[in-house]
Amino acid sequence: MTNHSETTGPAANGNNGGRDSDGRNNDGSGISDRVGFDAHGAEHQVTLRTPGELADALPYLLGYRPEDSIVLVALHDRGGRGRFGGRARLGIPANKDDWAAVARQLAHGLITGSERRGARPEQMVAYLCQEPAAGETGRQITERLAPLAALLRTECGRLDVPVIEALCISGGRYWSYCCPSQECCPVEGLPMGLPGTSVLAAAATYAGLQVRGTLRELRARLQPWETAAALEQEVALDTAGMALVPRMLDLTSRAEVAEETVRLARRTMARFTEAAPVSGALQADLRDDALLGHEEAAELILGLQDRTTRDRAAEWMEAEEAGPALRLWRALARRCVGPYGEHAAAPLTLAGWVAWATGDEIEAREALAMALGADPGYLFARLLHQACNEGLDPESIRRCLRAEREGREARARAEIAQSADVDEVETTDELVRPNTPVPGQVATPPAFDGFMGGKPVPGKRNDTPSEGPCREDALPPCPSGSDGSLPAPPPAPTARRRKRVRPGTRPDARPHAAEAEGRQPCAEESRPRSRPARGTRPAAVRRTTGKNDVRRPEGTRSGGATEEEG
Repeated sequence: MTNHSETTGPAANGNNGGRDSDGRNNDGSGISDRVGFDAHGAEHQVTLRTPGELADALPYLLGYRPEDSIVLVALHDRGGRGRFGGRARLGIPANKDDWAAVARQLAHGLITGSERRGARPEQMVAYLCQEPAAGETGRQITERLAPLAALLRTECGRLDVPVIEALCISGGRYWSYCCPSQECCPVEGLPMGLPGTSVLAAAATYAGLQVRGTLRELRARLQPWETAAALEQEVALDTAGMALVPRMLDLTSRAEVAEETVRLARRTMARFTEAAPVSGALQADLRDDALLGHEEAAELILGLQDRTTRDRAAEWMEAEEAGPALRLWRALARRCVGPYGEHAAAPLTLAGWVAWATGDEIEAREALAMALGADPGYLFARLLHQACNEGLDPESIRRCLRAEREGREARARAEIAQSADVDEVETTDELVRPNTPVPGQVATPPAFDGFMGGKPVPGKRNDTPSEGPCREDALPPCPSGSDGSLPAPPPAPTARRRKRVRPGTRPDARPHAAEAEGRQPCAEESRPRSRPARGTRPAAVRRTTGKNDVRRPEGTRSGGATEEEG
């Protein structure tokens, strides 16, 4: 059995009168003669006097009308008046053997969660909500669910938190499990008021509280299609899977798929933003479905299965990005049809996260619970679901995602700036040599053009052969001094990189062969070098001369032979 509870924080106040040890009020009613309900502070306080008014309050406590649900609402004593605290909801299991475990889970989760928040409840109110099936009456449902109500009262009492009222709501009527009086709580039940017509409804509307319809309507926005278009979407998912999954498994192309997914998601969000608004949730969802193609949806669903891509998508949680992102995640969850139901965990988790980050805890809990239903082991959904139920502030998660986004953008800017700084080379027309690249050409450093330290590297070729006698595709390099007709290279001015001057280097010194950008080694520089003599600079050749010879400056050569000292 997979059943995920949901809890909410404090929302209203109540007052409780005399009651006996088992939670039954000693005045004969399911609750005391007066229960206060604060919509938003004392200025909007409403007094609830009957179990019927308490039943009418349930949709405003949850924000929607529950169906097929067990609901527990905590009450806290504040100076003689009760205050509604956390709420927890679970679906009613079809198997009665699961009722005891569910009652224990719900009671324990709500009470211990309230304790962690520093407010242990003093009492509980329990609700059982289920609509009658064909040929079934509300009274029959009440009688069938009576053992479940007894289990809830037992589990809460075991934790020293009595249930002061337990109500069954079915078919527009309500029954009390705690009131023995046939006068106020007859066996045929009592009709509930029309939605929106009670004093509580007026006060809640004035205070800004809204009921989002039924739980079924809320979940319909996130559930997979069951229409004829579902088959077309499944075919698109099969096709996209054959193309994307091998690429996502390859380390090289995985990053490319991530970038493609992010770009496609942004384009789709921009399309959603530009769409004309419509009234009603159903019409809005149909509009978004029409704006998203089957192939696009398939690529996005599969791309979001990558954790890093999903985390990047979670950054769209604020300002103008949040609304279109939430619409996109809903639309993708509806496209996880057929055997791709488990893939819905990613878009459902993103929908729950954005809803929670923007203050909609109702949709956040439902979306996260549905994500865990699709994949119980989805860790991101489990952590968010627990944090939301614990009443934590999502700002701490928002700060982490903001920092990650800013860090990634800063790294991208630094890489662009570094690339621009490396490519920017100072040069003039007079200093351009045959093997020196000019603006518009790509310089190939000697370490990557087939030579390493003046030695040819087997199996490597120069991809950009230069002009002149030292081309790799020309004759073998001429030995030192064997060709006196070769012109002497001009003195040292060469192109240099900005901000890369080595400290301690003389301005007129001839650069090392590996430092001269775009310059191919030639003559003696192409020969394997012996160990440099003591006192010589790296890459310099110490020459011996006769007594009457004049020492030539470094960087020049003569037609005669030279001798290298070993």
